[in-house]
Amino acid sequence: MTDSEKLNLILEKVNTLDEKVNLLDEKVNTLDKKVNTLDEKVNNIDCDLKEVKQKATKTELIVENEIRVNIQRVAEGHLDLSRKLNECIKLSSDIKDKQEIQDIYINMHDSKLKVL
Repeated sequence: MTDSEKLNLILEKVNTLDEKVNLLDEKVNTLDKKVNTLDEKVNNIDCDLKEVKQKATKTELIVENEIRVNIQRVAEGHLDLSRKLNECIKLSSDIKDKQEIQDIYINMHDSKLKVL
């Protein structure tokens, strides 16, 4: 093998290696673009997650500070209404008992008047 042939063979191998390096470089560039895109998406997800956390915190505060207080007020009002209803039922029962006694007296007096 002559020196010229050896040089041509070396040159072919260098060219092949250069092509492989170029392909590898393209793949690395493509991979880098994908990683950058992925980074952007992760950053967007982080921002969205922060918004969701803020909204959840606001919702928790509303539930704790407003809704729970309002439910307690309604419950207290319901308890008062229940007490008043029980008082009214008792009063109604007392009035009904008195009315029955009065009806008995009226019937007795009516019977006495008919006899006279």
